[in-house]
Amino acid sequence: MNETLGSHNPLELVAQAGPVVKLVMLSLLAASIWSWKIIIEKWMLFRRVTREASAFEERFWSGGSIAKLYQTAAREWPDSPLVNVFTTGFREWKRWEGEDGAPVPSETGDLLPNIRRAMTVALNREMDNLGRGLTFLATTGSTSPFIGLFGTVWGIMNSFLGLAGAKNTTLTMVAPGIAEALIATAMGLVAAIPAVIAYNKYATNLRRFHQKMDNFGAEFLNILERQSARRAGGKSS
Repeated sequence: MNETLGSHNPLELVAQAGPVVKLVMLSLLAASIWSWKIIIEKWMLFRRVTREASAFEERFWSGGSIAKLYQTAAREWPDSPLVNVFTTGFREWKRWEGEDGAPVPSETGDLLPNIRRAMTVALNREMDNLGRGLTFLATTGSTSPFIGLFGTVWGIMNSFLGLAGAKNTTLTMVAPGIAEALIATAMGLVAAIPAVIAYNKYATNLRRFHQKMDNFGAEFLNILERQSARRAGGKSS
């Protein structure tokens, strides 16, 4: 019996599997490959946006001109979510100032609500872009074990059905079929475990980055509100 089982390596067992089990294995393999693609892309993405956000915030809080930073930030960090939120808010501020730098009276009362809405829309759009692909990781992590289990149950069922007409049944006759069926479960776990770990990691990163951008937006609005109050006070005097 040991010699019979030893003559079957995993690749041979996969090749000998039935069409349903093979389809399950191919589906799990494709899901695993696509999951690793997303995992690597997200690792590179979060690493880049975190580095760019730190560099931008250091420049922003250095005490330099925000207007000059607005002119250069989009060129230096064109794909930074935090920079996009900043430029969106400052663009609304520039519209309120008017072409000659003086406030536009008709828009003064709606200034901060307009800026807040514009920055919120930009933040939500950036979060959607950062979170793209995480749903697939969550789906792969939650469904792959069950898909693999389905392949295993189907393979074991066929193995026992093949013994229905046999007069003498031994473990040697059914063991290869059970072994090839169990590979489906193993592939389901191989696809699910990295996807679950990566999803939890990136979902945490996403929440932290959302909080980071939200905090920056609130602080930026405070700066613009103080600037608006100073200009309104100077105009009234």
